[in-house]
Amino acid sequence: MKGLTDKPSYIIELLEGGVTLEDVIDGHICEQTVVEKSAFVVGDLGALMRQHTSWLSIVPRLQPYYPVKSNCSPAVIEVLASLGLSFVCANKTEVNLVLDHGVPVENIILSGGFKQLAHIKHAAKNNIQHVVCENEAELSKIARLHPNAKLLLQLTTEAHAAETSMPFGSSLKSCRHLLETAMELGVQVVGVSFYIPSSCPDVQQAYTHALSDARCVFDMGVDLGFNMNILDIGGGFTGSEFQLKQVESVIRPLLDAYFPRLSGVQVLAQPGSFYVASAFSLAVNVIGKKVVPRPWASLAEGENNEETEFLYYMNEGVYGPFSRKLLGNSITTPSVHKGALCAEGPVYPSSLWGPTLDQLDQVVERCLLPELIVGDWLLFSNMGLCGLEELSSLSGSPQLPVYYTVTTTDWYEMQEAGVGLDSAMKNFSMLQYSA
Repeated sequence: MKGLTDKPSYIIELLEGGVTLEDVIDGHICEQTVVEKSAFVVGDLGALMRQHTSWLSIVPRLQPYYPVKSNCSPAVIEVLASLGLSFVCANKTEVNLVLDHGVPVENIILSGGFKQLAHIKHAAKNNIQHVVCENEAELSKIARLHPNAKLLLQLTTEAHAAETSMPFGSSLKSCRHLLETAMELGVQVVGVSFYIPSSCPDVQQAYTHALSDARCVFDMGVDLGFNMNILDIGGGFTGSEFQLKQVESVIRPLLDAYFPRLSGVQVLAQPGSFYVASAFSLAVNVIGKKVVPRPWASLAEGENNEETEFLYYMNEGVYGPFSRKLLGNSITTPSVHKGALCAEGPVYPSSLWGPTLDQLDQVVERCLLPELIVGDWLLFSNMGLCGLEELSSLSGSPQLPVYYTVTTTDWYEMQEAGVGLDSAMKNFSMLQYSA
């Protein structure tokens, strides 16, 4: 069983005859058990195809623009590019990455609230015309360095402002001034972009306000002579089909009212988490264990009554693949590899920590787990939002090994969608999985 992490080539392990992703994880855990017990990642490329199919079937009007910052793994970019996605890039490194995978410049948007001058120049040099702009200072820079740019005005939303103390975007009141300034500077404005976070408690109200405001900006732009033809409704899509259907049921009548199909407006969205979150799983090893007096005041149902809490230390933490915990995102409770499971055994209050002994290096604050021993393995699913270039191991390895897999069923569907090793995915080679 082999996997290759050297760039730019990747080996895909083809899963045939009922072999599952769990079998692959089991096999690599067996490999690691006899060597260094390093953490590793398993990527299910078929999940990207399945999510793409779901997106097209549920929200066919929303053209997907993948935000590269969600997961900048070249393997992910190559698969999504081969599926025909467009991309949102925040800097010239991301621009170069997607250009290297043959993405047409007209399918790239340069985003970012405050862009470095070099990044704007790089976009101009590569004829990337669509650029997001949210304030007058950015507008002046773009007019000077990239006068042929076609701007999308970033509109702030109440939902995003409520989530953060530093919301990005311009208010509806300031958009008129930005449009007039753009006209004076001779820069084209072609549309509007906004963002509704997935944590928004009232999706109906949030999208109603945002799309109403966007319509107002469109009307102001048209009055000033701009050809307003692009609406970007941003991200905020989890990997859940249920959540996507909820959003679709809200935005469909609103789009029909404010931006009907006959208007010719191209409607975009930025599904980052939706595409990649479920495609990657992380396996980590328990390297330390402490037993401490239990601080919890109450007992959960099914929990062992002993006044004991276990602290488990893993070989990866928040300064590696769990870095999003430092940004306030929660990490879900992992599953225990079957080798450590005891059927119907007791569970205990537990917390999970990285290897640094830093107080910030707490990955999961509270969870219920069976009693583990040093050497056991924990499996974290939905780890696709950790860019694989950032999955650095603190044990001395510069990058965690990543093993890419695809089932024969998913591979046939990808080929039917026009994806082939000999054309779109030139950096991949196929290897039949063998345990």
